[in-house]
Amino acid sequence: MIAAAAAAMPANRFLTGAGAVPAANANVMGVTRAPAGAVGDLVPVDSLGITEVEASAAIAVNAAIATTNDGRAVTHSTGAVVARSRTAAAAAGQLIEVMLIPN
Repeated sequence: MIAAAAAAMPANRFLTGAGAVPAANANVMGVTRAPAGAVGDLVPVDSLGITEVEASAAIAVNAAIATTNDGRAVTHSTGAVVARSRTAAAAAGQLIEVMLIPN
């Protein structure tokens, strides 16, 4: 799907239905596949299936995933589970493969 960005944002970040960066542990529409340089830029978004997202810290394989307040993946501790990791991240900034969960 395509979304209009509510702000500039990098690729491989979670995005809300309004095209904004989500609050921590919030529901999301999907993951950006390309960066948005400015408000209103149209960006491709993966909303179902498997995609890559940037990790905010180390994440194990098959971990339940939530979002940080900058749209990166974090191991779930509270709030919405938005994905399940298919690969691991050793540190922040690495891309991991996730299976998105409709929420």
